[in-house]
Amino acid sequence: MPALDDPQTRTDLAALRAGALRWLGGGLLAVVLGCVAGSAVVRVTEDGGARPPGAGLLVVVLVLAGTAAAVAGLGSLLRTRRWAAGLAREPWHAGVLRIAGPAMLHVESDDADEPLRLRLVSTAVWRTREVQRLAGADVRFAEVGPQEWVLSADGAGTVYGARPARRR
Repeated sequence: MPALDDPQTRTDLAALRAGALRWLGGGLLAVVLGCVAGSAVVRVTEDGGARPPGAGLLVVVLVLAGTAAAVAGLGSLLRTRRWAAGLAREPWHAGVLRIAGPAMLHVESDDADEPLRLRLVSTAVWRTREVQRLAGADVRFAEVGPQEWVLSADGAGTVYGARPARRR
């Protein structure tokens, strides 16, 4: 049975998609707000008023930060779509999560002799800590691409991306 047929998986992907849309929408809103603030400052100065202090810096920060947030949201949205397509093809496998380092994971499964060695994709500290809290827990994992894995656990409320870890 494909992993996407599981209602919990659909809920977890929907939560991830909602977060991506918030980043995308918030970023676009910041860019628009930066452009509006920029044109307001230009209008005020053209009408002979004094340029508000720090307005130029505010405009630049809004546009740059908004662009970065929108790009991050779009990337997350595309990644969620790619993961959903992979989960529509692949079934979940069960295993136990072991933490091997800050972003290094080992998933022990009854199906394999050696643990699956993965590196967490996210670099956000709070997401890494969420995964670290799952140490020793039963997890579900699926290969959604040639070099891409997704894992989740009951009650996690989201899915986490991982790539095969390089051996040292």
